[in-house]
Parts: sequence; C-alpha cells; structure tokens
Amino acid sequence: MLITDGSLVIVEIVILAMIAAFLGLRLYSVLGRRAEHEEEMLGRMPHTPEAQAPTPRAQADGNGADDRQVPGLERALAGIPLGAQRAVREIASADRRFTPVGFIEGAKSAYAMILEAFWSGDRETLNELCDDDVYASFVAALDAREAAGESVENRLIRIEEAEIVGADFDAPMARITVRFVADIAALTKDREGNMIAGSLDDAIQSRDVWTFSRKVSAMRPDWLLDETDEG
Repeated sequence: MLITDGSLVIVEIVILAMIAAFLGLRLYSVLGRRAEHEEEMLGRMPHTPEAQAPTPRAQADGNGADDRQVPGLERALAGIPLGAQRAVREIASADRRFTPVGFIEGAKSAYAMILEAFWSGDRETLNELCDDDVYASFVAALDAREAAGESVENRLIRIEEAEIVGADFDAPMARITVRFVADIAALTKDREGNMIAGSLDDAIQSRDVWTFSRKVSAMRPDWLLDETDEG
C-alpha cells in the first residue's frame, strides 16, 4: 500500500497521541496511588498534645479572683519585698490586665508626666493622673509658686531606678508603692526671669516614693497617684 506524505503525517500524529495517552494514564496511576497512601497516613496520624490540650480556664478562689498564671510574675516577685508579694499576686489574679513589668513601665511614664505637668503648671494633666488629695496638694504648691512670681525650668534627665517596694489589696482597691531614683536638673527663676536657685548644668539625684491606686473592677485601666513621699 502506498503511503503518501499526508498519510504519513496523520500516522505520526496518531502515534504521538497514543504515547501521550499512555504516559497520562501512567502518571495518573502513580499519583492516584500516592494520594491514597497519603490520605491513609494522615488518617492514622495521632493528634499532637497541643491540639488535645484544652484551653486553660481561670479558676475562681474564695475571693472571686482568678487563679491564673501571669507571664513573668514569679520572676518579677523576686525583687519585691516579701510583705508585698502576696498583695501583688492577689492584684494580678483579680485584674487580668495587670503584670508587674507592665505596671512599672506605666508608673515610670506617669512619674515623668506628673513631674512635667507640675513644673509647667499643667493642672489639667495633674487632675487626670492624681487623686483628689494629691491634686489639691499640687495645686496649692502651684498657687504659692505663682503668687511668689517664681517659675521653674526643671528637666528629668533619666530614671535610674523604679521598683515596687510595697503593695496592698483590699478588694476592689489595689495600691502599689514605687520608689523612684531619678536625675533631675532644677532651675528656679524670679518674676523678672533672674535665676535664684539651681542649675540646668548639674543634675541632682531625687528619691521619691509614690503610691498608685486603682479599683480593679473599674473599666478603665488607669492608676492614679494617691500618695507622695521622699525616699
């Protein structure tokens, strides 16, 4: 039988199609068996302990506080006087937002803000950060300073130390005392702007003991300054 050029081309196309079909079937067969094998293996894989473990739930103690693990709590308690450790634990259990480390960072920020507000005569900020008694004391000092025609240009150079030295929890009121050691440059001027005390070139070390309070049942997480002392 005579095969023309056109017929030869058709035969080659048919052969190539058959080869492609054969390879496709082989590939499907291999992948199909592999997929079935993987499904069987997955079906036999045990769940990990993490997946099986239930989510920890807080358990209430006799005071209604949550007995929960606070990240870094025990490490933070190591530097707190023994008499205050129990109160700090109780506060951490009653207030889910509280951690000693986070509290200290917030206390340092409040310390700086309150000092700056007092030096500049910012009564609004003082009113927001202090309780009524401390606010009244600051306002009285500001009134006396203004009546004398004096002004200050103090600067907080650095906070060298900030540590919890006391704590008390009388539910729902929590109180924590912090000792601050800071370097402050202080300058006082008279009504005419003449320097009458201090210097901005030489910082002096200041030691303050401040107590902050908060109702743990309050929606807002703010702590207020409710007592000041020198330490």
